[in-house]
Amino acid sequence: MFKSKAHDRAYDDFADLLDTTIYQPLPDEWLVGITDVVDSTSAVASGRYKDVNFAGASAIAALGNAWNSFDFPFVFRGDGAAFALHPGRLETATAALRQTVEYIRHVFQLDLRAGLISMKEVRASGNDVRTARYSASKAATYAMFAGGGLNWANRQIKAGKYMIEHNLTRSAPDLIGLTCEWAPIPSQSGEILSLLVEPVDHTKSAMFATLAKQIVAVFDEGERRSHPVPSDVVITEDVAEYLGGGDWADVVSNSDYRRYDDVLRLTLDCTSDQIESVEALLVRARNRGEIKFGLHRQTHALMTCLVPSSNKGSHLHFLDGMGGGYTKAAEMLR
Repeated sequence: MFKSKAHDRAYDDFADLLDTTIYQPLPDEWLVGITDVVDSTSAVASGRYKDVNFAGASAIAALGNAWNSFDFPFVFRGDGAAFALHPGRLETATAALRQTVEYIRHVFQLDLRAGLISMKEVRASGNDVRTARYSASKAATYAMFAGGGLNWANRQIKAGKYMIEHNLTRSAPDLIGLTCEWAPIPSQSGEILSLLVEPVDHTKSAMFATLAKQIVAVFDEGERRSHPVPSDVVITEDVAEYLGGGDWADVVSNSDYRRYDDVLRLTLDCTSDQIESVEALLVRARNRGEIKFGLHRQTHALMTCLVPSSNKGSHLHFLDGMGGGYTKAAEMLR
């Protein structure tokens, strides 16, 4: 009922998703939603990386649990999330978002902003939201977004427009399955890199795809393709049971260290030489007026996990850098 043609096919090669001509537009009657932690920079500076990431992923968990389904397009963005929904889910979504905003304020003393915008309004602005699906593994599928609409919506909501109405509620959101309990993951190759690359003109998709594929190719050098989650971790039986009978290889496969949501968003374990090689590419592209970019280097990555109670085998793992990650990279991008 709530799926569109945009969700019919899943691609298993991330490079395919860098060609945004394959993305399909969301229907006019759908809505897009944005959440983000207000002044996440200060929270990160005080060492509250895990709290910010938990708050950032909270809306995804709350919505999926409220609907008892995670079949909607969403993306984790470090200090927030973006998602799309059918209008038939609007009432439930609004209630879940209100609960989540209050919960994050009460438990973490963080201000979580949340807003919803119709696709008609997004398109009236001259932007669009198109989606495609990336099959990270047989069990885990992530949505990718293109068209510039998410970034436009994000700017509107940060400006105080399209916000959900504030409504004090004592009922807590259902965040079952969401956890940040994993220890920080140290780099094995030299550095954990958080990288954001945004096209200046979202209509020039071929030019950006060429650059993005060059970037990904540099980081794909090596046996593990700069994956930040090590493959040699041994987990206990209770953790395996929590993951629906899966093992650590499933955690590695289901991790979202590469994504595209109007911005190429990467969390990588890589060498200094790789970073310098890519930064040279990026500086040249920025000087040509093609892109904006931000990057941040740190020693560890963080993993926030979502294990749906209805299908534990489809557990998802959201990655960010421990030293500020996407929040720090976004400061440079701006």
